[in-house]
Amino acid sequence: MDSYTLTIAISVLLFIVVGNYAGRRVHTVEDYFVAGRRAPTLLILGTLVASVFSTSLFLGEAGFTYDGQMGPYLLLPGIAVTGYIYGALFFGTFLRRSRAPTVADYLGHRFNSRRVQQAAGVTIVFGLGGYLLVVTQGAALLLADLTALNYVEAVLVAWLSYTIFTLYAGSRGVIITDTLMFLLFTVATVLFVGKLVGGFGGVATAVEALASQGIKPDIAAWHGTIGEGTPWPRAVDFLIWFVIIDLSWSVVYAVSPWQASRHLMARDEHVVLRASIYACFAVIIMQYLIYGAGGLVNLARTDIAPSETVLLWAAQHLVPGFLGALLLAGIVAAALSSASTFLSLVGFSVSNDLGSRDRAPRLGTTRLLMGGVAIVVLALSLTLPANVFWIMLFIGTVFASSWGPVAFMSVWSSRITAAGAFWGLVAGFAGNVIPAALDYAGLIRLPSYLNPALLGALTSLAAIYLVSSRAAPSPQEQSFRERLHMTPAGDRDRRKTLLTLVAPALLVVYGVLMPALLLHWYVLPYQRGRGLVGADGTIDWSQAEPWFALGPALLFVPLGLIAVAVIWRRYSPSATASTLQSQEKSVTS
Repeated sequence: MDSYTLTIAISVLLFIVVGNYAGRRVHTVEDYFVAGRRAPTLLILGTLVASVFSTSLFLGEAGFTYDGQMGPYLLLPGIAVTGYIYGALFFGTFLRRSRAPTVADYLGHRFNSRRVQQAAGVTIVFGLGGYLLVVTQGAALLLADLTALNYVEAVLVAWLSYTIFTLYAGSRGVIITDTLMFLLFTVATVLFVGKLVGGFGGVATAVEALASQGIKPDIAAWHGTIGEGTPWPRAVDFLIWFVIIDLSWSVVYAVSPWQASRHLMARDEHVVLRASIYACFAVIIMQYLIYGAGGLVNLARTDIAPSETVLLWAAQHLVPGFLGALLLAGIVAAALSSASTFLSLVGFSVSNDLGSRDRAPRLGTTRLLMGGVAIVVLALSLTLPANVFWIMLFIGTVFASSWGPVAFMSVWSSRITAAGAFWGLVAGFAGNVIPAALDYAGLIRLPSYLNPALLGALTSLAAIYLVSSRAAPSPQEQSFRERLHMTPAGDRDRRKTLLTLVAPALLVVYGVLMPALLLHWYVLPYQRGRGLVGADGTIDWSQAEPWFALGPALLFVPLGLIAVAVIWRRYSPSATASTLQSQEKSVTS
């Protein structure tokens, strides 16, 4: 057993032991579903990030930047991660107030409709079930590449690694192991990228060298590699595709069941807000590191195949053995963390959301049903071909189309009805899946501005407005929504509020500082490498790259200020008495 295999094996065994130990404190269905609703900021932060990170990022997206798209993934502002912020402000905190065991259960009670809950549950089973299949296969491919296991053996090992403790411990085990995995792959990535970039002479030297490289001449440009042989004939086509995909994933981060469900476990609404904003920072930093590393490996080798293995190759050839082993263990951890989250959510939905409401789910029955789901995933993992990156993009955006409009309107619209919500879920799902499947099969060719995620969202909105216009919401629906807007008295605390306000203040600081860092460490070296700097050696502002570097200021400064205003207005202690009294009178009337 080499050092890579040994390090991976030790880390996986540690997660299994910790997860099963956490399961000893699971005594009720609430413990199993939502970890007793007592999770602090660190655990919610850890599970938010770990559940969205998987082999798709470390393998698929790193390979994408290695192939030629490093520039746009570093320069274009992080639209997707903004979903953490507005999702927590305008959906996550209200979701927590419902005290539902699952997000689909929340929708069912919000619209007083079992049909709505079942429709949401079906999308979870098929959508997250498909995602679980992808990350299981991704983890198996990784293990097969790094160890002496063949693919079938690797599938079995990966499947057992997350299934054992997820079945036993439920959400309590998942959020604890997620946090450990988050800490592992974060520390490993920071150390790995630091050593990698140092070997290339530092950030500025590496970017300049990559920009001057002739083999992939546009890899560091704002639009990356475009034209013949790519899906994007022109730079504008890539920009449209990128913005739509990022906006879709922004909604995914905001309301998708594997992200929003984490808020149901939070100790209070301040934990929801702090964890979400800090998750935004964590994902941004990790994306910069992974995307940059994927592209810069071209300085060592330009023909790695398949490109999805670029970080695996770098870990084995460009850094000391112990550091490479740590990174590989972190990548395996990222895959297992996502898999455990998806298995738990699919199992919860099968147990709680698909059947009738006559019987409350029981702990033993839920574990049995989750075991059945795990066996189905194992069978599919062994029989279906793997395609990590593009399937990940396809499945993820289904929730932006199907859940996005319904989720936000469930809180902020007084006109959406149960029927409108049901058909919004169905139409959004079908409006995304059908054209995406046809395009993937090569039967149609959609232009970049008709992305399936956008088509699905528009279809969902049209269905909601059309169906809801035929009737009014029931008194039960209206009453439930009004109760959602009653801020808990315990969250109107000055100390908690001031501590929470630190997070959006840091967003403003980030928005101010990041453009300067990008201009100095990326744009200027890029222009030097391409021979585009001005006569005095300064940045040439006639090019597009400097202007895209200003994106973080335009995006995160206003967003941070909005978050500060909303948090202070909602949780200010000085408004406690009058605000709560008016809310109570509204609900009573």
